[in-house]
Amino acid sequence: MSFTFKQGQSNRSRRFKWRASMLGLLLGQALLLGAPAIAQNTEEEQGLTYGELLGKVERERVEKFVLDPETNTATVTLKGQTEEEAETIQLLNNNQELLDALKDNNVDFEVVPSQDNSVAIALFTNLLLIFVLVGGLAMIIRRSANAQNNAMSFGKSRARFQMEADTGVMFDDVAGVEEAKEELTEVVTFLKEPNKFTAIGATIPRGMLLIGPPGTGKTLLAKAIAGEAGVPFFSISGSEFVEMFVGVGASRVRDLFRKAQENAPCLVFIDEIDAVGRQRGAGIGGGNDEREQTLNQLLTEMDGFETNSGVIVIAATNRPDVLDKALLRPGRFDRQVTVDYPDHNGRLAILEVHARDKKVDDNIDLKVVSRRTPGFSGADLANLLNEAAILAVRRRKETISMPEINEAIDRVIVGMEGNPVADSKKKRLVAYHEVGHALIATLNPNHDPLAKVTLIPRGRTLGTAWYLPDEELGLESRKQILAVIESALGGRAAEDVIFGADEVTNGASQDIQQVTKLARRMVTKLGMSELGQFALEGNTGEVFLRNDWTTQRPDYSEKIAGAIDEEIRKIVFEAYENAKQIIRENRNLLDKIVDQLIEQETIEGDEFRRIVAEATNSKVVLEKQAIAS
Repeated sequence: MSFTFKQGQSNRSRRFKWRASMLGLLLGQALLLGAPAIAQNTEEEQGLTYGELLGKVERERVEKFVLDPETNTATVTLKGQTEEEAETIQLLNNNQELLDALKDNNVDFEVVPSQDNSVAIALFTNLLLIFVLVGGLAMIIRRSANAQNNAMSFGKSRARFQMEADTGVMFDDVAGVEEAKEELTEVVTFLKEPNKFTAIGATIPRGMLLIGPPGTGKTLLAKAIAGEAGVPFFSISGSEFVEMFVGVGASRVRDLFRKAQENAPCLVFIDEIDAVGRQRGAGIGGGNDEREQTLNQLLTEMDGFETNSGVIVIAATNRPDVLDKALLRPGRFDRQVTVDYPDHNGRLAILEVHARDKKVDDNIDLKVVSRRTPGFSGADLANLLNEAAILAVRRRKETISMPEINEAIDRVIVGMEGNPVADSKKKRLVAYHEVGHALIATLNPNHDPLAKVTLIPRGRTLGTAWYLPDEELGLESRKQILAVIESALGGRAAEDVIFGADEVTNGASQDIQQVTKLARRMVTKLGMSELGQFALEGNTGEVFLRNDWTTQRPDYSEKIAGAIDEEIRKIVFEAYENAKQIIRENRNLLDKIVDQLIEQETIEGDEFRRIVAEATNSKVVLEKQAIAS
């Protein structure tokens, strides 16, 4: 009898534990309910069994019996035990025999149901669900409110505002653009001491337009003006005015100038103004678009019925040719300040500024670096020193030395170094090609001095020969253009003379494209051919700059077109024959330099000119050597 009860009880206990575990995984509340039962089962396994309880009742060993009908358990207090020592036992579904024994033996019997938590759990679950729903609804309402606020502020200006312009840039931090700094110093003086100008009736220009190639320091100059003047400063990009909705850009322009007028005197800097200031009426199919309305509002705000005294607008662009004429007239952008590429002294000053916060070796002469970087902008020079610093760290050096500077110059000009050419035949062919360029450029008195010739692949090239352009940019003679054409064809000429016409490669594809453009420009635009001083082709522009793509046609007849082609062929063929003649006359020198280049992989310009001067005793080479040094 006792064994039967124990087996049934054990099976029920295992089923109860499994159910409690599953409920614990699904709901944490179920675990709280199951924990007492598990504890009771554990105590039960260590205490009385059902058969032992029945025997103790019949032997009158039980003093008190408390029944919990909710869990079908009983708390049994034996004689000689306290209530704290009472034992808990799991009962059967039908306990009539036990109840009769308790009654017959006059055991203190009591029914005490345990607290039912199901109602509380159900209430808690419902409250949690309501809380989640209310929270989600509140989040939706908040997003709707934010969207409504954004809609209401859609036409507000997005200009970044600084009450006291702390840009961290002063005029001392801007180098290489001394002429532009002198022009802009007057703006700072007017903002600080306007009485000096108003006393004699002078007015400061309302707008200053900074024009120059990318990277020359236009935005940096605007920051320097704000830093020097110490007045409220608004900065915005031209593209931030224009949106897809008509009228938004004009609203933002009005809001910007209203805020500027409230904080006058102040500066308004518009970067890349060509995004909003392009010529009007240039679109196809009508001109009443968002960009034009924005531009019209900008024109009105700068010089219209409203007087924005004390508000100075500074704008920057590298495309002044696309700006609307009404934007450039006096009263709006009165002054156009050109920020061009720095000269030798300007590059030296820029290098000194950027070298302040870098550990540069004492043996580095920045004048030499400046001479080797003609045509570099301020951004290029900053990137040059940064690349050199990265290379120094990569090579585990404490300071930046000249090898890192040279490597950084090559990387900025040509590109990142690639894997060297392993094939000897291919490497020799590339060597002849590059030395052909360099030799013809060195022997021609009208060509720029050679900077370096190398077989180290960089970027998309297997070898490179580049030159030091003249500092006096802007004027090119016919001899100089022909010298560039001959040098560009020198690589193909060397391949033709050394390996034969059937072995020439596609390595000269870019050279041929360059030659074709130069020769065509000489004939059709510069009047440097037998056709005479005629501009046979204009400057082709974009369709949206008053250029109608439906009516574009050549400005000459078919007969003149044939003559143009003939003149281009004549220029190119003569230059190619001259290049091949130079290669034939200096074949031994060419072979010598190629062997040395294959061995060293790089020959600097000074060494190259020394080799050529010793072999030819050419005064031209000696003069170039003096100029380059």
